[in-house]
Amino acid sequence: MERSIALRIYRALARRYPDALEPDPDTRSPFQVLICTILSAQTTDRSVDAVAPALFSRYPTPQALAGAGVGEVEVIIHPTGFFHTKARHIIAASQVLARDFGGEVPRTMEDLLTLPGVGRKTANIVLAHSFHLNEGIAVDTHVKRIAGRIGFSDETDPDRIERDLTAIYPRELWGSINTLFITHGRTLCTARNPGCPECPVKRDCRYFVKIRNG
Repeated sequence: MERSIALRIYRALARRYPDALEPDPDTRSPFQVLICTILSAQTTDRSVDAVAPALFSRYPTPQALAGAGVGEVEVIIHPTGFFHTKARHIIAASQVLARDFGGEVPRTMEDLLTLPGVGRKTANIVLAHSFHLNEGIAVDTHVKRIAGRIGFSDETDPDRIERDLTAIYPRELWGSINTLFITHGRTLCTARNPGCPECPVKRDCRYFVKIRNG
């Protein structure tokens, strides 16, 4: 896709969802952002928000969570699903933070990827939300769906989709691409019954053009 078209799509989405570009009001610590992002895999933000207060009240620091028993953590995070794996990941990640990084969440992609349970999506979210660093574009289910429908990427692997998106958009927009695409995916470009007639980018969307032309 030509960059001029990609930028036109960006501007149209920005006009439709101006609140998505407002400064992030997230007041959580980098450690809390990291753990919550790991817990958010294959579940909703609501379920993570429901368990976060109890989890961080009991384990407020990486050092505290590093010494936690897996069973105790599983009980707390059970509502998020896949709690066996997630409990092991957040404890192991905390152990690495405590051992290798002085209890601080690192600020580089390379270091974040050394943490158990952390892939590029999680690392991108932590870097963007906690440190305002645009090192890439976090590709979740909404970003993946929209990238494929509009025609930004024909890949299915999130890392390759990220590669295609970062090749199209300039770095200064990477941080807001994720937010705009998620908002659009939740509002109009839903997995089922997308609201194509109301979509502000339908004229540039491969999915809509295909449906319209039968």
